[in-house]
Amino acid sequence: MKQKEAIRDAKSLGIYKMLILGLQHMFAMFGATILVPILVNTYFEGEGLSIQVTLICAGLGTLFFHLCSKLKVPAFLGSSFAFLGGFQTVAQLDSGIFAGMTMGEKLPYACGGIVVAGILYLVLALVIKLVGIKRVMKFLPPVVTGPIIICIGLSLAPSAISNASANWLLAFIALATIIIFNIWGKGMFKIIPILMGVVISYVAAVIMNAVGMTNADGSAILNFASVGEAGWVGLPPFQICKFDITAILVMAPIALATMMEHIGDISAISATVGENFIKDPGLHRTLIGDGVATALAALFGGPANTTYGENTGVLELSKVYDPKVIRLAAIYAIVLSFIPKISGVIASVPSSIIGGVSFILYGMISAVGVRNVVENKVDFTKSRNLIIAAVILVCGLGFSSGITFSIAGVPVTLTGLAVAALAGIILNAILPGKDYEFDAE
Repeated sequence: MKQKEAIRDAKSLGIYKMLILGLQHMFAMFGATILVPILVNTYFEGEGLSIQVTLICAGLGTLFFHLCSKLKVPAFLGSSFAFLGGFQTVAQLDSGIFAGMTMGEKLPYACGGIVVAGILYLVLALVIKLVGIKRVMKFLPPVVTGPIIICIGLSLAPSAISNASANWLLAFIALATIIIFNIWGKGMFKIIPILMGVVISYVAAVIMNAVGMTNADGSAILNFASVGEAGWVGLPPFQICKFDITAILVMAPIALATMMEHIGDISAISATVGENFIKDPGLHRTLIGDGVATALAALFGGPANTTYGENTGVLELSKVYDPKVIRLAAIYAIVLSFIPKISGVIASVPSSIIGGVSFILYGMISAVGVRNVVENKVDFTKSRNLIIAAVILVCGLGFSSGITFSIAGVPVTLTGLAVAALAGIILNAILPGKDYEFDAE
């Protein structure tokens, strides 16, 4: 079987095909991106984040990130799940200024805490710029970043299984379609397997729903209630954030976790594309892009942004590495934020289809981590490298609920990936026998 060649300039495919590729990336990010406001709304009793605001913040945040990274890094910034615990904690605050507040009145303070979290990205970016990327990357060799990338994919695996279990038949149709088009597809169809998987399985869902079939729990396969209620055109309901030290102490420390995840994601994208984005355009630039996108989103009532592993999986599968395609997906997200009805149609895609697609996307991320370790010739005959990798993998997958501790009486949770990253960085720093030198030239 002939190996699919990488495409770094999507213009060579033509405008029409570029537009379709952008649509594929939009579908990849859509489910997870709108899931964050849906979950936050449960914490705030229906007075939480807006899907429209979330979409426009994801789109604008992605475009701003691309500007900060010199238009070189093919990353999409969607809603971050890392801050969900913080949102839940703020929703439960009932003392001090929060006493007697409605849920809708508390939300802007949670967003204010995220603004401060975004600013912390800029602090780390400044430190990297001042001390030099070579010194920073001493703490992040492939023996650390490789296993972290593996954890990023595998830690998402339960989500794929959970979604797919709603309707295994639909999940299998989506998965089988992706495999068939990726392996045996011809021409354009070979590089849009994710989009074809979503479209064909959705058609199957429409047919199954029409003949009376249901999900495993007896619920309807498709629900168009929200589509009927939504209007064709509507402005996103922005709201300005507010600041309070209690909410800041809840939300801001989470940046410690998301910054570690950012480094892992940029390493994963670098390994996927075959270009060292940590060196050029530089980790400090990607951190600035992520941090400012997060701060601006929260400033106007949106969730924190983060680089999306789903889209990294699409890059690996399609072999189209042109950042322009990602920017098209960002533009689609912005347009959709003003068309609630179409957003509702896309949101009606069954979770089981998303689960079937995720089988491939999440597995691809872990496979990229394995490749990162192999291509950098990490020597696992050395005990130090085995120990570092082993501890990272167990921490990343074992601490599925994270580690919670208190700062000034406020609970703070570090995700399993953040714990894994910190453990790997510390072990790499203290164990003797380092055998990797970062090329900063």
